Amino acid sequence: MQFQLSGQQIEVTPALRDHVEAKLDRLTRLDDRLLGLNVVLSLDKLQQRADGTLKTSGATLHAEAAEADMYASIDTLFDKLVSQLRRHREKISDKHQKEVREERQYG
Repeated sequence: MQFQLSGQQIEVTPALRDHVEAKLDRLTRLDDRLLGLNVVLSLDKLQQRADGTLKTSGATLHAEAAEADMYASIDTLFDKLVSQLRRHREKISDKHQKEVREERQYG
């Protein structure tokens, strides 16, 4: 999986990079066919934001989080991406199971 981490008006420290890379495992455990993840960390007045775009086969998922702490923003961002990825996978498996049932019924 291709992974890109960047910062707007903030320096991406090795500690922030390590924190984001540690969270990647949650996504790859759900789906090993992920194509890429782009994470942008930024400062927005009093809030610290994390935006993420996850590319999978068949969909592009996007989430954003704004918290007082950058680490909390990253945690919230990955929670949202995991939730979206689970819903996407359920939708795909439901569609596949429906096609199999129709084949059995009419085949």
